[in-house]
Amino acid sequence: MKRAEKLKIIEGLVEKFSTFDCFYVIDAMGLTVEQINKFRRNSFQKKVSYQVAKNTLIKKALEQAGKNTSYTDFFSKVLKGFSGVLFTSSAANAPAKLLKEFLATENIDIPVLKGASVYGDLFIGSSHIEALSQLKSKEEILSDIVALLKSPISNVMASMQSAEGNLMGVMKTIMSK
Repeated sequence: MKRAEKLKIIEGLVEKFSTFDCFYVIDAMGLTVEQINKFRRNSFQKKVSYQVAKNTLIKKALEQAGKNTSYTDFFSKVLKGFSGVLFTSSAANAPAKLLKEFLATENIDIPVLKGASVYGDLFIGSSHIEALSQLKSKEEILSDIVALLKSPISNVMASMQSAEGNLMGVMKTIMSK
């Protein structure tokens, strides 16, 4: 690969690392062409971008994106062997769900989650795939917060309305006697 090609790949990765808050590094070595095409198709349908690159290019891109200080362990433990990167901007759990679904439907052990960065938090190893797949999206968290804030107000309004009905019933009973 020529230097110009490498620089172009690094520029593209820097742009993606700067744009997307969540990315997953996977090892898909051993998949057949048919399986990798199916994985790429599933990724596209779930709005997850998948790119394969050399570890040194990924490392340089992370450094240029300003993520080199907190990613020391990530570099040493994750960026070994074959690496592909899944980028997402919609839901942080989308790549994890994609991986779980693909592993279940294909009944295989590949691709393997090597590591993930979700809003700056690092997860190293495939043992985190279950927890990552259950992360809530930003919209789900906001709706939960709104529901929690709305609940006490709804309870107060309901009790005021029922108390008003009880008071009117007591007044009618007293007036009828």
